[in-house]
Amino acid sequence: MKAVQPCHGNTGGMHYRCHETEDRPTGMKKIEAIIKPFKLDEVKDALHEIGLMGITVTEAKGFGRQKGHTELYRGAEYIIDFLPKVKLEVVCTDDMTERAVEAIMAAARTGRIGDGKIFITPVSEVIRIRTGERGPDAI
Repeated sequence: MKAVQPCHGNTGGMHYRCHETEDRPTGMKKIEAIIKPFKLDEVKDALHEIGLMGITVTEAKGFGRQKGHTELYRGAEYIIDFLPKVKLEVVCTDDMTERAVEAIMAAARTGRIGDGKIFITPVSEVIRIRTGERGPDAI
């Protein structure tokens, strides 16, 4: 398979051309998962077990079908519309995507409403800022 890689020529600029490279997966996916916060450590451990090291985690608030809940505070009832969630993002090669999704699903599932969602989108390019590596090498 030919992979497109940046070339640094004497022109001072960067251009792209095809290089003969070894066969390796060039497709990548971004997996975004919205999960319950107390499941984060289990999901992180499950991803680590399958060989995915880097994840980004963001605290989030939201609701789906559960539509929030009611709490009692000092005798008054309050409707909590947005529930605490955690959003995690992982970028991996196409061949790791299904294993990552299965690991997230198994670790995040409680069987109750509000377990979350997983979104998978294609990633056209990844660049490691420190080294300039591109594609799967930069993940």
